[in-house]
Amino acid sequence: MAALSPTSDPMRILIIEDDREAASYLLKALRESGHVPDHAVDGESGFHMADTRDYDVLVVDRMLPQRDGLSVISALREKGNTTPALILSALGQVDDRVTGLRAGGDDYLPKPYAFSELLARIEILGRRRGGKEIETVYRVGDLELDRLSHEVRRAGKVVVLQPREFRLLEYLMKHAGQVVTRTMLLENVWDYHFDPQTNVIDVHISRLRSKIEREMGEPLLHTVRGSGYIMRAGD
Repeated sequence: MAALSPTSDPMRILIIEDDREAASYLLKALRESGHVPDHAVDGESGFHMADTRDYDVLVVDRMLPQRDGLSVISALREKGNTTPALILSALGQVDDRVTGLRAGGDDYLPKPYAFSELLARIEILGRRRGGKEIETVYRVGDLELDRLSHEVRRAGKVVVLQPREFRLLEYLMKHAGQVVTRTMLLENVWDYHFDPQTNVIDVHISRLRSKIEREMGEPLLHTVRGSGYIMRAGD
């Protein structure tokens, strides 16, 4: 039987980010992940929204117009607002991260980042606020995928994947036991909302199978003809 860590309940998330393209990407990706995000374009409006509305997690860019991200978080903490805050910044040195955490941030993620890691960190912060921890490891049979360390193991042996292969496997394992269609993969792994008329999925599925199944025991990734794919152990 396939074992899958529970997915996060929907959360209200405030994105405070002045880069509209980056914010648009985050908003779209978070909605696709089942969450309810809002957006503030500067520090002042972000502070007001965080202060007057109820959010599960704040995602705060460090460099913002009108009021920088650390100032926003510090001011919220002074008012007794304990909403978990994840700081995003191009400043990723140790001293920068320490400064961010001391300003009241709960986590700090340097740019550029992978959305899968951002999502895992958001879910962890949200669960902690609710008094619960969230598992960050997906398991199907003897295959394990760690969403934070980006490490994959089969029967204890490390499997090296390229970023797209990891994202593909993560999505398949997240939906273990369910049929995942090609359209779902195009939208959620490649961010396509149209059919590119290529064999990109077939190529990546083949490569993934080769890496996680070759001389490693029973097949885990199955083709459902006419429908898509399913991750399942014990067939």
